[in-house]
Amino acid sequence: MKKLILPLFLLFALTNISCSVYQTIVNLSRLKFKLGRIDNLMVSGISLEGKTKLSDFNPLDILKLSSSVASNKFPVSFTLNVEAKNPNDGTGGYARTNATIVSFPWKLLIDDKETITGNLANPVSVPGTGEITTIPIQMNVDLIKFFGDKGYESLINLAMSIAGEKGYSSRIALYAQPTVSSPLGNITYPGELKIVSKQFTN
Repeated sequence: MKKLILPLFLLFALTNISCSVYQTIVNLSRLKFKLGRIDNLMVSGISLEGKTKLSDFNPLDILKLSSSVASNKFPVSFTLNVEAKNPNDGTGGYARTNATIVSFPWKLLIDDKETITGNLANPVSVPGTGEITTIPIQMNVDLIKFFGDKGYESLINLAMSIAGEKGYSSRIALYAQPTVSSPLGNITYPGELKIVSKQFTN
């Protein structure tokens, strides 16, 4: 009988460990992401806040933009705020699970065209509270590099439309493949997530 107790004990322990591993993976995979506001949108060093048409620029701005295009450069910079939500707050049958995103390799699409890529500079903690954690990502894109076939006015209109209505854009999307830390080690999502401003993605 004693010989049977140890195997049963080990089987019970291994079963519990397997369930714990599975539950941890399930919880961490429930993280949700959405594109939030776009802030500090600038083109060639000129703020685009409050500008929706070409006539909103003063003559000095127009000269600077024209010179930039003539030099075959049209740098646009902005802060893209990615919203992360951890629904594992201890309700709905899921254990409360805090998450730390240790890697977030991303690529930025504008009008469905892939542009720049990057990653997080530092890990980001997403507490299991059900509240939104904002991840600000600085973007620096030379539009001529990717949209060189567009004319001067079209480039300016594209730059102004990046922020979209009230800072939320339908013209951009982010593809990312998060890696989240856990007591069991880092867990990388099996594929890329398409993150847009309309709804949370997980």
